[in-house]
Amino acid sequence: MKNVCIIFLLSIIISLTALGAAFGANGGNTVNSEFLRIHIRADSNESSAQAVKYLVRDKIVEELTPYVATFETSEEAACGVQALLPQIERTAQLVLEKNGFCYGARASVKTEKFPTRIYGEYTLPAGEYTALIIELGEGAGDNWWCVIYPPLCFSSPSGGKIVYKSKILEIIETWKKNRKG
Repeated sequence: MKNVCIIFLLSIIISLTALGAAFGANGGNTVNSEFLRIHIRADSNESSAQAVKYLVRDKIVEELTPYVATFETSEEAACGVQALLPQIERTAQLVLEKNGFCYGARASVKTEKFPTRIYGEYTLPAGEYTALIIELGEGAGDNWWCVIYPPLCFSSPSGGKIVYKSKILEIIETWKKNRKG
């Protein structure tokens, strides 16, 4: 019972610390710098514009995946993606042209507000995040977003999913194992 209480208290402390970091010390007005998000905005809500948005997404994710696998921090990811902006715009433009769209594509890395979003077992609270923003045409349609770093929407170059580890969970598991044996 004592072990359960300790683990429970550690979980509460970790959760509160994570929430504080996510929302910032000044009530959520700081940029959450632990993540680099990606946001692709369609030209409009017409079905053809929405369909091509997903084709652009697929090609951009395919191209970024080898780079994403090498990033070790969100800052490194932002700098790496910033350097790739011309290539990202070119790729989006080629997908648009190949599918008969004459409007352009713009890519930038900037800070924007995002709503709370759930990615499988991960929840990112609403707030300001640095993001790769890709606007197709007017960028006025529904959009798609995910996370570049840590790479929640990207597969490893070998084709397998990237496995995430929690150092805190490893410490707790080691502690529990040592207590038993």
